[in-house]
Amino acid sequence: MPNIMGPFYHIYSWLLWRQIKDAPMPKHIGIILDGNRRYAREQNKDAGFGHEQGAKRIDEVLDWCFDAGIEIVTIYVFSTENFDRNETEIEKIMELACQQFLRAAGSESIHRHKVRVRAIGRLSLLPSKVLSAIREAEESTEAYENFQLNVAIGYGGRTEIVDAVRRIAERVKTGEINPRTITTGTIEEHLYTAGIADPELIIRTSGEERLSGFLLWQSAYSELYFADIFWPKIRKIDFWRALRTLQQRERRFGR
Repeated sequence: MPNIMGPFYHIYSWLLWRQIKDAPMPKHIGIILDGNRRYAREQNKDAGFGHEQGAKRIDEVLDWCFDAGIEIVTIYVFSTENFDRNETEIEKIMELACQQFLRAAGSESIHRHKVRVRAIGRLSLLPSKVLSAIREAEESTEAYENFQLNVAIGYGGRTEIVDAVRRIAERVKTGEINPRTITTGTIEEHLYTAGIADPELIIRTSGEERLSGFLLWQSAYSELYFADIFWPKIRKIDFWRALRTLQQRERRFGR
């Protein structure tokens, strides 16, 4: 991005990093990549331009996460409700998704940091070319254990819970599970994120203050941070501020 603040931006970024670098970092963060279309309108461009610029920001933000030692990152890129958008916009997003998964499969940064890439959601809703790209990204990184990137695509929080309940119901039907033994742990084992720690922090860009169905079950005790900046314009200082806010909060977990 253009460096419009000159040395002052770099000084402020350095000061923020000094404030957060020695404090505990979250193990898992979720990011809602919001504001692409409004950014495009701001630039007098079509929605496709906004999505292109948003896609370009992902790699840099992921590098900030990995450099900070954040082990798991879940990004929300396309919801089940987004399938109701116009066909041209959906095709553009799917084209970009295909490109991004293929880039991840060969990404120097992904392989250097040893990042396992996974897609979560109702993947059966996605075009075959996107599914093929997902398979390539997942298979080329499946042995990695340092970091994990979850891409929520064709994802809905309620849909995830419905799918978990259906899988549990099938196992009850076959006698594998006794209904009386079902616990919160049983449900967690059947979510798309089974085996992954819940996110300590969820960041949403664009100024909207809601989760829009993102990780509804997993976010029960997540800290929420709403950044008043469109996703394609996110800066390192916005990300550092979110981490600083988490570090300054006292997490009570209902106690």
